[in-house]
Amino acid sequence: MLPKKGIVFPNGENLGPYSRAMAYALKRELGSTHQAVKIIMGWTGAGERTVKNWLAGISGPSGQHIVELIRHSDSVLAVLLTLAGREEAVAMQALVDARNKLVDTVESIDTLMGKVDHHR
Repeated sequence: MLPKKGIVFPNGENLGPYSRAMAYALKRELGSTHQAVKIIMGWTGAGERTVKNWLAGISGPSGQHIVELIRHSDSVLAVLLTLAGREEAVAMQALVDARNKLVDTVESIDTLMGKVDHHR
């Protein structure tokens, strides 16, 4: 079960046009503060006005900018896969992430149990 964070991830039918979908993904990942603009500029090398237009959904990134965003943002990758009708790839990644968290949790429990057993 995925944690509830108050934001429902949309499917390809309700993401809207590409530019709005990218704005959604970027805001989901970073918010819409000036700090987010600076982070995205650092990731992509794009100018401030360009990044602000992406966050406003006026235009969307293309070419190398989208490659750089995918490199840094799981949300951008998930939205692109969803727009492409590849929801199964998004679901598979979520399963892998959940499994990895579960493995980390079990390791933490084992460590704590070892400390408890050691104190007995």
